[in-house]
Amino acid sequence: MRIVIALGGNALLKRGEPLSAENQRRNMRAAAAALVRACEGHEIIIVHGNGPQVGLLALEADAYKALPPYPLDVLGAESQGMIGYVIVQELRNKIPTRPIAALITQTVVDEHDPAFQRPTKPVGPVYTEAEVQAIRAQSRWMFALDGASWRRVVASPEPKEIVELPIIESLLQSGVLVVCTGGGGIPVCRQSDGEIAGMEAVIDKDLAAALLAERVQADKLVILTDVDAVYLNWGAPRQKALSRISASDLRSHAFAEGSMGPKVNAACSFVERTGRLAVIGSLQQAQDVLDTKAGTIVLA
Repeated sequence: MRIVIALGGNALLKRGEPLSAENQRRNMRAAAAALVRACEGHEIIIVHGNGPQVGLLALEADAYKALPPYPLDVLGAESQGMIGYVIVQELRNKIPTRPIAALITQTVVDEHDPAFQRPTKPVGPVYTEAEVQAIRAQSRWMFALDGASWRRVVASPEPKEIVELPIIESLLQSGVLVVCTGGGGIPVCRQSDGEIAGMEAVIDKDLAAALLAERVQADKLVILTDVDAVYLNWGAPRQKALSRISASDLRSHAFAEGSMGPKVNAACSFVERTGRLAVIGSLQQAQDVLDTKAGTIVLA
């Protein structure tokens, strides 16, 4: 079976944890143990997030005043290399006989996408309100609430095309477990002369994973996160987990834009465009989620 797995940021960093290399390595080591069992016997593509990491890289770049800060597309490429390295190494340590490769991947977006005028994608660490006020006084960064804390938000345009798609397909057919489209892919646009240029954005990795799953004709899209299912009335006394639901019914409910909303949208989009199923569930239950024994199963 061919499966695209969208790996949430919690695979490398728990909410509120310091953005240290040691923490990310430890978390990925634990995630790898859950993933390798679930991936056995399948053609696998892993797409990972990069929100905390690309935000940290932006902070580091902004701190060095001798040069203009690096743009988000370049920082996205840096994060793909850094995160891909950790994921591949930890997976290979668990399954040394399986070929595994991380691929720097570009994703085409529309330069006129209205998302550029309405940033919603959280990146970087969490802040208190006082810290946000201090940063706003010195920069043009935009912020939004993420749970009880604040995070920087950037443009998140819709993914249209995976530039390296033929290479991904070739690697899959050669039996390689492919780690790609990290952070939703490096955001680029196609110019009038046909050349590719970087864009100042961070693409949602779940939406990019859904597009990739459609294009490689995956049998299933699996979105692994830090909750065991999609919930109605999340955080309220009468919250309710959804087990099996049609894409149309799932779309009738509202979910937070900065967290579960893109995951639900990605799962529904894949199901609607392909007629195949998607599952949203916990990384800790990866085996059962891949086997559709846990999580929220989204059907046509």
